[in-house]
Amino acid sequence: MNISENTGMTIHGIRLPITAEDVSPIIWQALQSGNYEAKEAFQAARLLRPGDRVLELGSGIGVITAVMARTPDVRIWAHDANPCTVALARRVAEANGIVNVTFSHGLLTGGTLETHSFYMRRDFWMSSMIESQGPYEEVISIVSQNVDAFISEHDVNVLVMDIEGAERDLLGSAALTGIDRVFLELHDHLYGLAGIRDIFAAMNARGFAYDPRNSSGPCVLFTRDDGAPRSYCEM
Repeated sequence: MNISENTGMTIHGIRLPITAEDVSPIIWQALQSGNYEAKEAFQAARLLRPGDRVLELGSGIGVITAVMARTPDVRIWAHDANPCTVALARRVAEANGIVNVTFSHGLLTGGTLETHSFYMRRDFWMSSMIESQGPYEEVISIVSQNVDAFISEHDVNVLVMDIEGAERDLLGSAALTGIDRVFLELHDHLYGLAGIRDIFAAMNARGFAYDPRNSSGPCVLFTRDDGAPRSYCEM
């Protein structure tokens, strides 16, 4: 990570035209140290293939989005339920000349469309649909969209998400037809190991397998399993 007076901060090769006033002190410190989403950035850079069509849920300020957008011929639709971070993500994309990403304020879920309460927190990475997660500054109402309908309409084949615990319900109810890779961050502090078990069971039922070569700790890749052996590879 480096900082330039003219271009702002650079992290994971992405220019960030933001200031300390745009984010909380904890997030600003993580950005300055270079630790912000470092593990996710490393994995995301290896995740995509040229021509992939990606749906990202929980795009935050767009750092991981921008890392993925460097893959040749990739197309990304990035959603976040927090309108403030969507605005910052668009600023990041513009600063990096990114034109293959569409940012939207919204919430995609499996099953029936509903109106959800979303709790916005100063540390935006703690914003979620869980009221008990901690003190919040504002609560907004969002009408969800159906994730499977979006996947079908846009011919999406890769799903990426960091949605603060909501992945448990989404993966338990979405069909994920047409998806061949799902990359997500697990949040066992919100749903315990029982939630991890539920997620793995849901993915197994849909024909996905845990991919150990492209996973690290809570950052997990599930790949649709065709049953073929994989060549030996030291990682």
